[in-house]
Amino acid sequence: MTAPTGRIGGTGLLVVTAVPAEAEAIRAGLPASSPGVTPPTAAPAGTSPAVAEVTVVPVGVGPAVAGAATARLLALAEAAGRPYRAVVSAGIAGGFVGRAVVGATVLASRSVAADLGAESPTGFIPVDQLGMPPELLGPGTAVPADPGLLAALRAALPAATVGAVLTVSTVTGTAAGTAALADRHPDAVAEAMEGYGVAVAAAQAGVPFAELRTVSNPIGPRNRDAWRMREAFAALTAAAAALG
Repeated sequence: MTAPTGRIGGTGLLVVTAVPAEAEAIRAGLPASSPGVTPPTAAPAGTSPAVAEVTVVPVGVGPAVAGAATARLLALAEAAGRPYRAVVSAGIAGGFVGRAVVGATVLASRSVAADLGAESPTGFIPVDQLGMPPELLGPGTAVPADPGLLAALRAALPAATVGAVLTVSTVTGTAAGTAALADRHPDAVAEAMEGYGVAVAAAQAGVPFAELRTVSNPIGPRNRDAWRMREAFAALTAAAAALG
């Protein structure tokens, strides 16, 4: 893995993960001397956010809880007069075979609500094709990463794979499901469970957003023996240097 060559740190970067293990991996990779890094014992969710250089918060699993918790953190910071300048959704993910290998770092070009819609006899219909008024769909079914934030991350992580990261409420675990997603999203490189929810919260707050993932397993028939959590967490720690 190529070592990060730059960073995007600065006052008020919010990094949200699903679970504490992901947050711990990111904190381990942030510069130890950075005075604004939120320590592992901090609990900013429910208190006024500190004026931290990087605040890392595990907000929960799935797009709904991640989106709601992120929106609350952003609102608390704004109300306190210390708004976050950007949000990064970070953690581990599954990678599409041939697009992102296990252990790879992935940067989302866009975060996609891949299973938001309706099933039909002819296949899946995305929610934005069901005839609903656009104003009811927020930023739409895909939220692009902020161009400046993505450019900074790409400069800091030149070996990272860039492409769409799918957000799903049900993790893909069959060959048929994998093939269907890959066909519907030819630019997708990975899937996770929180990015789109966090992206919507950021978009509603007018805050730049990006998504950073490291790959723990190939997407396909569910096989826990194929998971490489240690490698994915190690890659997440290495990539975190770009955030500090």
